[in-house]
Formats: sequence, C-alpha cells, structure tokens
Amino acid sequence: MYFKLAVGNIKKSYKDYTIYFLTLILAVCIFYSFNSMDSQKALIEMKSSGKNYIAKLMELMSGVSVFVSIILGSLILYANNFLIKKRKKELGIYMTLGMGKRKISRILVTETFIVGAISLIAGVILGIGASQGLSTFALKLFDVGMDEYKFAVSTSAIGKTILYFGIMFLLVMIFNVFVISKYKIIDLLTAGRKNENIKFKNPFIYLLSFILCVVSLGFAYKSILKIGVDLRDPMFKPALVISIIGTVLFFFSLSGVILYIVNKNKNVYFKGLNIFVVKQINSKVNTNFISMSVICLMLFITILVLSTGISLKKDNEAGLEKETPFDASIIVYADSEKDNLEDVLDKIDFKRSKNEKYVACNKYLLGVKVCDLLSIEDKEYDDGEGTFVKISDYNKMLKLRGEKEISLNKDEVLLMSNYNVLVKPVNERLKSSNKVNIKGKEYLVKNDKVIEENLETYSMPNIFLTIVINDEFLGDYNKISVSTLNVMYLDENREENNKKYEEIQDKYIKGEYKDLNIPRVGAYSKDDRYANSKSGTTAVLFIGMYLGLVFLITSMAVLALQQLSEASDSIERYKALRRIGANKKMIDKTIFTQTLIYFSLPVILALIHSIIGVTLVNKEISKFNEIDIRFSALITALIFIVVYAGYFYTTYTGYKNIVKNSI
Repeated sequence: MYFKLAVGNIKKSYKDYTIYFLTLILAVCIFYSFNSMDSQKALIEMKSSGKNYIAKLMELMSGVSVFVSIILGSLILYANNFLIKKRKKELGIYMTLGMGKRKISRILVTETFIVGAISLIAGVILGIGASQGLSTFALKLFDVGMDEYKFAVSTSAIGKTILYFGIMFLLVMIFNVFVISKYKIIDLLTAGRKNENIKFKNPFIYLLSFILCVVSLGFAYKSILKIGVDLRDPMFKPALVISIIGTVLFFFSLSGVILYIVNKNKNVYFKGLNIFVVKQINSKVNTNFISMSVICLMLFITILVLSTGISLKKDNEAGLEKETPFDASIIVYADSEKDNLEDVLDKIDFKRSKNEKYVACNKYLLGVKVCDLLSIEDKEYDDGEGTFVKISDYNKMLKLRGEKEISLNKDEVLLMSNYNVLVKPVNERLKSSNKVNIKGKEYLVKNDKVIEENLETYSMPNIFLTIVINDEFLGDYNKISVSTLNVMYLDENREENNKKYEEIQDKYIKGEYKDLNIPRVGAYSKDDRYANSKSGTTAVLFIGMYLGLVFLITSMAVLALQQLSEASDSIERYKALRRIGANKKMIDKTIFTQTLIYFSLPVILALIHSIIGVTLVNKEISKFNEIDIRFSALITALIFIVVYAGYFYTTYTGYKNIVKNSI
C-alpha cells in the first residue's frame, strides 16, 4: 500500500522532482567519475611500478570526496526541504483524512528510497560513461599512450558511491520523519498563504549598504591586485574578508536599490507587469541575500579554478625544459668563503660514477644592483642583485649539454634571466641600448635577447639576473654565493642514477647532515622534477575540476530550488494577475524575466570577481612562466553555459508548470 502510494505520488509530482532528479544524477555521476580513476589499467600499472604520485592522487581524491559528500548532502537536504514545503497542503489533507504522522513518514521514507535508488542507478550508469572520458584525459595528462586505455568499471567506486549517497538519503529520511513530527494540521493547510517578511523597508538603508558595497569591493580589488598572492602581507587576509563583506552587502542592498532605481523611472516601472517582476525580485533577493552571496563565491571559485587549471598545468610543465637543463644537479648555498663544493661533496660521501659526466659552476655576488646595472627605474627591482658566472664555467656547461661554446671579448658579457617580469623590460632595454655599466666600466651585451634558462636543474626558474663575464673580471674573487655540480648520464639506467640524488635531498631534509657542519644543500634530478611537477599540477587540476563541478551544480540547483519555491509561494499573486486581465503570454514573460534576473545576479558578480582573480593568478604565474588561459577559459565557458542553460530552462519550465497547474 505505502509503496503504491509513494510511486503514485512520484508519478503525479514528477515535474516537481525534475530539478531534484537532475541534481542527484549529476552529483552521483561526478562523484563516481572522480573516484573511479584507480580502475584504469594503465594507472594501476603506473602505481604498481613505484610511481607513488598516482597513489597520492587517489588518496587526495578520497579525502576531497568526504568534503564533497558533505556539500552534496547539504544540497540534498535543501532540495528535499523544498519538496516537503511544496507538499505541505497535500500532507495536511492526509492528516485531515485521518492518516497519522507515522504513516505519512513511512510514505515519505518510501518515496525517498525510490527516488534515491533511481538517481543512484541513473547516476552510476551516466558516471560509467563519463569516467571513460575522464580516464582518457588522465592518461593524456600522465603522458600515457591511448593504446594503454581499457574500458573499466570500478566496483570500489560504485561501492563508495552507494555508501556515501546511502548515508545522505538515510539522513534525508530521518529529517523527513523529524519534520513531519513537528508539523500541525493548521500549519500545513495554511502554508501557501504565508508570506515572507521583509526586514527593512527604508530605501536609505539599502542605498547606504550599496555605497558601502562599492567602496569595500573597490578597496579589496585594488589592495589584492597591489599585494598579489603574498600571504605574509598584513593586508592580504583583511582584503579577502572585506571582499566577502562587500559581496554580502551587494546582495543585501540589491533588492532595495533595484526597487529604488526602477521606481524613479515611471516609464519602466509601470510598463507591462514590470511592477510585479520588481516586487518579486525584491522579495526573494531580500530574504535570500546570504545564500546568494555564498552561491556567488562558489561560482567565483568554480570559474577561477576551471579557467586557470588546465593552462596552469600546461604552461608549468612547458617551463620544465628550461628549469632542468641537466640530468641532475647538486647545489651548495655557501654561507661563508670557507664553504667549498668539493669539501661538501666529500662530507656527504658523494660517490662519482663512470656512468656520469660532471661540470662544476660557481655564482658570485659583487653587490651590483639590477636597477643600477640596467638603469631600470622600478621599485620591484630595488633590492635585486645580479650574480656573476665565469665564461669558462658557462662554456663547460654548454659542452656538457652538447651545445656550441661561446667566446667573449674582454668588453663583452651575456645576460641571463628566467624571471619573466624582468625578462620583458630587459629585452626592451637591449633594443635601445646593448651597453651595461659594471663597476664603473662599460660592457657590450653580446646577446640580443636575454638567455632564459637555469644554470642547474632546479625545482623552479631561479635566475633573477646573471651576468656571464670573462674570467679575468672575477680574478681571485672568492665570494661565492652558490656552487653547483651539474650531471649528465652516460647510460640508460636513469632510475638507478636518480636514486643517488634523491637520497641526498631526503637526508638533508631529514636533518642527517646537521652534524657535518655544511651549508644548505639541494639535489635534484630531471626525472624527479618532471614526476613531481606532473603529479602536483595534475592533483591540483583534478581536485579543482572536482570541486568546481560540484560547486557549479550546487549553486545552480540552489538557485533553481529557490525560484521554484518562489513559484509555490506566489500562486495567489498569479491568480490575482489573471483576475485583473493578465494573459498567459504576459505571465510567462514575467516568469522568464524574473528567473533570468535571479540566475544572472550572482553570476555577474562572480564574473567580476573572476576577472580580478584571473588577473592576479596570471600576474603571479607570469613571473616564472607565461600562462595562456584562452583554452581553459573556452572549456570553462562551455561547461558553464551547458550547466547554466540546463538548470535555467528546467527551472523556467518547472516554474511555468507550477503556475499553470495552480491558476
């Protein structure tokens, strides 16, 4: 009996369940897809071959899935609350006919179980298809050939999806039982007649809030762009807090400001049913300004992560070629003139091998400021010092890499830098003048453009400005800032060779060299750098995509449910419109307009936030690598448009059906 009644209710209200079903299916699909990557055979083989970054990625995805399940669980409860609210009158009639709260709860529990089971099955089926695309994307990111791809279904991901969503639906069932136990018949039967209260009616409060919003957001944008991503700056965190406050003030003041502006323009205010639309928007935004602020911030995070993620990974890995010119490097950061590369290598018991070729290089500090050397007036370079390298050391490194050596006259130098913010002005400077003044003597810069490469294999671009100069200039100068042993392998046994340098780095990090009285030491291999970079950027990209998609469907679902709730609350108002002569076309136009405005408001502010955020990310990343977000931005736009259009159309259609069936 209860099962038949529950099925009947679902069939009768399937249009009301459209948003609920759509959200649940998408949530299950995304959850399964991102948790099923460990079923791909090629990735399993990479994991078993000792590439622990695959295991770390899976662990991160599992941890993030817990957070995602909390977000989705909250969304499901929110959506369920909307359905219960819409059916209050129906439940009140059940009670009037003599059905007890326990029996009503059993019906709702059965409905929840049926909806959950259908959503899980449909979501997993859709997820199995989507996960194949995600797997091929993952293989491409890890440079695995497509011939290694195998169609796979992850039983562990299915089990995890059923477990997590089963818990969510169980909580929904408990919530429904609790809610029904608190309701009274009179509250259920008169629910549709209750209006939400507007807390403030004085337009001055809204106008003042809007002015504060503009001032706070303007200050926050200006401060963040000036500070950059500098967590040590005392104004960084306050600027973020102020931007959040500004966002809340925007949505709090918006309804009053819209009403005030439109009310001043009588031609707009009294045209068609605009007065009705404005009142509807005013009422809903006023009561939902907190949730709209949260939605706006979630959309901002989604746009920022998705629009920069793919390009950030691509451009970061493209820069590795310049950052790792040698198979391995040992770097000694000298603390005093007594620190010597060979002594340090002896102390750490470094064993030279016949299967490797070695070249040593020293960098010297002479107290030459970059701004004085190049006559560049920029406060950012005030404290920057140039380092010097002997041409003989530089030629040894070129020879080690199989490149042609360079000869310098006594009055010639080479300029090197891979700090992008400096590269551009230096190249512009070289176009107008190829002369530099060093210690009172003028030198010619032999290269037309700055040489953009590291002088050792390192974890990032690490040359601010280096001057390659004749050996005679440095003479017996012994203030060495950095000494490096660069290595090229002569055999194919790269994994075994890499271990030696990884062990040096691990021992230094663990503090095993503390008693040897040596300066700071770093050891890096090219293969390890590529692996770490690939694993790090891939993990960030996948987690960003995971959270971004979840935030996107959550935001759209909440906006949709709020609008559908508005439809249920406004039935009496639409009946009044019909009584005064409004036809179906006019009513449909008001529904379309207010749905479009309601969906657009948080998106517009999120886009403005994103412009600032993307500008900030580009500014920071471009210091080391050029980043081109056009491809990522296009993919983000396509995903956003598809999800946005899907939820908007479904909401608009659902809103029309609710009104149509009630008036």
